[in-house]
Amino acid sequence: MRTILGIDLGTSSVKAMLFDAEQGVIAVRAEEYGVDIAHPGWAQQSPALWWESLVRVLRWLESHYREAYRSVCAVGYSGQMHGMVLTDAKGQPVRPAVIWLDQRADRQLEEIGAVLSEEDMGNVFCNRVSSGFAFPSLLWVREQEPEIFARAAHFLSPKDYIRYKMTGEIGAEVVDASSTTLFATGERDWAWEVIDRFHLPPQMFPKVHESADIAGTVTAQCEAQTGLPAGIPVIYGSGDQPAQSIGNGVIGPGRIISNIGTGGQISAFSSRPAYDKKLRTNTFCHAIRNAWTIFGATLCSGMSLSWAKNKVFRVGSYEEINAAVAAVSPGADGLIYLPYLSGERTPHMNPDARGVFFGMTLGQEQGHFLRAVMEGVTYSLRDCLGILQELGIDAPEIIASGGATASPQWMQMQADILGKPVRVSRVKEQACLGSCLLAAVGTGVLPSLEEACGRFALMDERVYLPDAANADVYREGYDTYRRLYERLWDLM
Repeated sequence: MRTILGIDLGTSSVKAMLFDAEQGVIAVRAEEYGVDIAHPGWAQQSPALWWESLVRVLRWLESHYREAYRSVCAVGYSGQMHGMVLTDAKGQPVRPAVIWLDQRADRQLEEIGAVLSEEDMGNVFCNRVSSGFAFPSLLWVREQEPEIFARAAHFLSPKDYIRYKMTGEIGAEVVDASSTTLFATGERDWAWEVIDRFHLPPQMFPKVHESADIAGTVTAQCEAQTGLPAGIPVIYGSGDQPAQSIGNGVIGPGRIISNIGTGGQISAFSSRPAYDKKLRTNTFCHAIRNAWTIFGATLCSGMSLSWAKNKVFRVGSYEEINAAVAAVSPGADGLIYLPYLSGERTPHMNPDARGVFFGMTLGQEQGHFLRAVMEGVTYSLRDCLGILQELGIDAPEIIASGGATASPQWMQMQADILGKPVRVSRVKEQACLGSCLLAAVGTGVLPSLEEACGRFALMDERVYLPDAANADVYREGYDTYRRLYERLWDLM
């Protein structure tokens, strides 16, 4: 047996997959954790909590799948993008990680905008610098926590820190490095001229590698903590968005993914570093060498439903939510939700955008609000798809990904609102699967991603087709959704 271990360090949980290179998925285990909102607009997590959670997940897999666990021959990673982990020279974090939901760095964004024009950002980063990206977060730490900044020796992305804990090797890879917006995305290297212009210490930035390159091997210290045998090769890994693309079999042009996890994306593969000249989308390096990924990103997709479930309506389970939503007709009787609980990226790029329920009446009940949340999130993805279509990027169908695929109601909404057939992967943890396939190819266990995806990135037989009657309702709802933001943006 040749087993691959794929680890996905998410915003809400860490997951690990045991994958048989001949038979496919053996097991998946996850452990949830929260986001520390120490002050309004902040979003932090403890790197130590990530590692401790992962250790518990791995020990569970070891105890329940001992033979497969002892047969691990390669380790791959995917992880939440844009975040920042600062460590000292010994690899110890000097403060909590600032993650992608963070909105504290408004003043630093102004500082960046005073030095770099939008044209500069496009030419170098292929992106607009936004709140929650590691570049403004780093400037915030330098200004607000100078003693901590002085102790920082390494500038890492979240999964890079966890990989360091496994291998003892500091390093970066192209996907997460490009998502910091301190990176020359087209050249696949740090934006050294920008780093110099902002007087940032160049030694903080680790050497950058391709995602499938081998970063090191499992150390004896890691073996003592996790039970993984020392010496197993570990690849650099990928940010979660390209990893889930690979897990969905999208390794070339002509297919579009709609992902609803904590955040949401409409994404496509590109063989060149193309980007929206208005900087309403993101273009980052792909985990595949000499490729890029273009996507529209929304901040509070699955997070919106989690917020409604846990903080507003106190619903016991997502099965209860699906039942309540199914009992309400499309359009939620005119109730519209703007999912801007933590600002928004595509298409508004506005950290001050705020969530809204509009159209409330006495006849509406809990199911109306829950349905409106799902519909509002899907409207936000329709915004993203529209911009990709403006760039000439389209596909005949949508591949749905993320936790929302467990809801047939949400899948049908996507087909109706996006106006395309929607298909779903047979494997529910696509980022984990993508990290496994990338590790298998990077270490020579499998010969190519084309063969790996052809064997393992398979779709369910069921296809969600657009319903013409629902589509008419949603066209009107989407028009109202867009006009609401236009009417409210100045108040926001």
